[in-house]
Amino acid sequence: MPEDRARGSAVICHAHPRHGGSKDHPILWAVRNELAHRGFAVLAFNFRGTMGSGGTYGGGRTEVKDVAAAIGRVRIAASGPTVMAGWSFGANVGLREALEDERVSALALIALPLASPKDVDVPELPTIAELRLLRRPVLVLAGDADAYCPADALERFATDLPNARVEILAGTDHYLWRREKEAARIVGEFAEALLDAPS
Repeated sequence: MPEDRARGSAVICHAHPRHGGSKDHPILWAVRNELAHRGFAVLAFNFRGTMGSGGTYGGGRTEVKDVAAAIGRVRIAASGPTVMAGWSFGANVGLREALEDERVSALALIALPLASPKDVDVPELPTIAELRLLRRPVLVLAGDADAYCPADALERFATDLPNARVEILAGTDHYLWRREKEAARIVGEFAEALLDAPS
């Protein structure tokens, strides 16, 4: 929770549970703290079956229900806009939930997997037609050395989103190593603009 009254809410979705992903990662800590500092009630959670969380891993398909439940829970804590911020696998899952979930005012997709290795099961992304219907603000952010989210592929992906902003951080990879605070600041500025927008 922010120190003052929460003016909005945010949900943070983590990386792949089968490859070490959980809510406890430096990039997600940085984003959580930045959003709380900017006036958001933030819920970071573990997907089903991760680090003692109830349920079992659902291949990224049933995890959308976890995101929907998290959105419902955090909106009890604060009125105002709700931001979905997802990293890697969490960006994929969060994006698919947000397509249908009008409670999500904006999305911050960090290191969205566009070139996953064959041994990592990440559900297919929405179709171009589905993406073009998503008119809410979307931030897509990645490092310039991200093997799973190449900058050129991310820029092409963003052209199918009507209201997208692309940020590529130089000198870092899929983990945003040593650029966590900078990435979090970009997400925070993007999210805070929602609080200042006319309703």
